[in-house]
Amino acid sequence: MSTALAPCVLSTSSSPHGRSTTTAASSIEAHPTIVLAALAVSRWIENTTGWSIKRFVTTTRRYRTIEVQAGPHTITAADPIPDDLRAALDAIHDTH
Repeated sequence: MSTALAPCVLSTSSSPHGRSTTTAASSIEAHPTIVLAALAVSRWIENTTGWSIKRFVTTTRRYRTIEVQAGPHTITAADPIPDDLRAALDAIHDTH
């Protein structure tokens, strides 16, 4: 099943202070587009990995990489990724 999402163009105008502003109508129109895009990505992750989106988010949330600059050296610190999460991430990467 293919879901085509209509493009959403936010109208902006310049404020007297030189900043760009988005109208309330544009924001209201953009909200359903963003929600539908998030839903589509969530369903794609669930179908690709076989995991619920809740499981995927709670599992991946705790794995982050931190880079520390120590003089001219960059040190990368990361927790090892468990095998089940590695398999889910590989499934996502292999779907191109």
